[in-house]
Amino acid sequence: MADSLFDILAHRDFSEPTEMAAIKEYIHDHFQTEAEVITHEFEIIIVVPSASLAGVLRFHVRKIQAAAQTKKRLIIRIR
Repeated sequence: MADSLFDILAHRDFSEPTEMAAIKEYIHDHFQTEAEVITHEFEIIIVVPSASLAGVLRFHVRKIQAAAQTKKRLIIRIR
């Protein structure tokens, strides 16, 4: 018997992955701004509102990876 869409979605975990939350928290704590974080299998894309913040974040990539406990490649983009 096939499950209904409701049954499938009822058992799905919609919580934010821990690495996404850790990256958002790091950026908020250190730069007092919000960032959009998109995770993929081998990379994480961080979208920020300004070029100056993106430039500064490039110097913090290793610290962000440590905070998120990930080895995925971090890509920083501007909104």
